[in-house]
Amino acid sequence: MAQLVIADTGPVNYLILIRHIELLPRLFERVVLPTIVRDELLDAGAPADVRNWAAHLPAWIETHEAPATDASLATLDAGEAAVIALATTLHADLLLIDERKGVNQARRRGFRVTGLLGLLEMAAQAGLVDFEQAVEQLRRTTFRSPEALLDLMLKRNRKERRDV
Repeated sequence: MAQLVIADTGPVNYLILIRHIELLPRLFERVVLPTIVRDELLDAGAPADVRNWAAHLPAWIETHEAPATDASLATLDAGEAAVIALATTLHADLLLIDERKGVNQARRRGFRVTGLLGLLEMAAQAGLVDFEQAVEQLRRTTFRSPEALLDLMLKRNRKERRDV
């Protein structure tokens, strides 16, 4: 189990929308959001449930101002750049990022990274969530992922359940 996870906006947004945000403190000892990520969750364009959650952060969430980012992160969204910059400062065990460019930059810097689907798969393996049900909930949101990836993960999840 990773001790410290730093999360980007997208995964947190969708965990809130599918009512699985409580997986984070069950999987990790520390959960950190850069303040820019918190601000994005509070944005007027965010869903009401997400804004409400971000306005009343649970005690298990830490927020930290990210240090200034270097030029190599300039092509990333502000939240992703802040996650990577803060991860460097706090020596994070895992980053929670969905966007490919952010994932690639984080991995180039030596960080372990997973996205929302990987997190849900991790939670399913720990017996904390029904992966298929969570994917169905995601499909009712604006979350987008290649169907081939979802199919692969669903097949793997079914096989793991049969092998238990």
